[in-house]
Amino acid sequence: MTATLARPTHSKATSLDRFEGLTVVPHRNYGSWVATAVAAVLLAMVANSLLTNQRWEWDVVFKYLTWPSVLEGVWGTIRLTVVSAVIGFGLGTVLALMRLSRSSLLQWIAWAYTWVFRSVPLILQLLLWYNLAYLYPTLTLGIPFGPGFHEFGTLDVINKFGAAVLGLGLSQAAYSAEIVRAGILGVDQGQHEAAAALGLPAKRQNTKIILPQAMRTIVPTSVNEIIGLVKGTSVVYVLAYSELFYTVGVIYGRNQRVVPLLMVAAIWYLVITTFITIVQFYVERHYSKGALRTLPPTPLQTARWTALIWVARISGRPIHPSVPESFKATAGLRNSHLLRTSRGL
Repeated sequence: MTATLARPTHSKATSLDRFEGLTVVPHRNYGSWVATAVAAVLLAMVANSLLTNQRWEWDVVFKYLTWPSVLEGVWGTIRLTVVSAVIGFGLGTVLALMRLSRSSLLQWIAWAYTWVFRSVPLILQLLLWYNLAYLYPTLTLGIPFGPGFHEFGTLDVINKFGAAVLGLGLSQAAYSAEIVRAGILGVDQGQHEAAAALGLPAKRQNTKIILPQAMRTIVPTSVNEIIGLVKGTSVVYVLAYSELFYTVGVIYGRNQRVVPLLMVAAIWYLVITTFITIVQFYVERHYSKGALRTLPPTPLQTARWTALIWVARISGRPIHPSVPESFKATAGLRNSHLLRTSRGL
């Protein structure tokens, strides 16, 4: 005589029938709705203040926005930024490699340079470089500790622009050195070992394997430094160099339109930093090819796909097939949850 166990009487199909009465509704984030409403109200208040307060004098702002002397000041700011950034990041890369070298002397020199230039205020450095002729009236090219071949006046070389470039560029090099060094150290040690195992020369290891990976860390911080450098050029007003902030100051010193002229400077700084930010996006996108399976969409792709999603929502039609599934997920189209259930569940 054998005993048998009774099998369950409910089949798989019967279990699935219990879910027929379920209603799938999207998750409602009430906190996000409230925050959005508050932000919209604050934004409307700011816009109303900017448009209705006559003391902003927007007619004066638009008048001087393309004023010839202001445009020359913008060009002066751009020129200072570009030259100082090239000097800063070029020298900073050399200093970073010196810090990572096996030579104790090179490590000490790079460390001492970074320590000094990060400790001394930028405005003080600018004034020291501008008064270098007091210490050295003439500069000589020749053999170290030997005869000189050519001599020229210091003021002929280090004028206002030269002093500004030296102050900004050499100061920037101290910060750039730490950024580059941190990026290189941030690369996994296994990548260094794999590059060495391939038998590549040290130069190709660094340029083809290590630096491209380090750039993912270096680029965002470096762009922040460049944006800071754009704004830092305003300190050059102490040298009476005609960059944007100094030019605007001269104009409002004559016509007493202080706030409108400051807004002119603010708008141009916004334009310059916005352009740099756009370049940053594409540079980061380029160096993320080896780390991400799907590259982030460009601003034009984001605008186009968002428009297609809204068209589909309004018209009730299916979303255009050109919109990737990953973008639909980030847009919240696949974040639905079971919130209502039937009593039988």
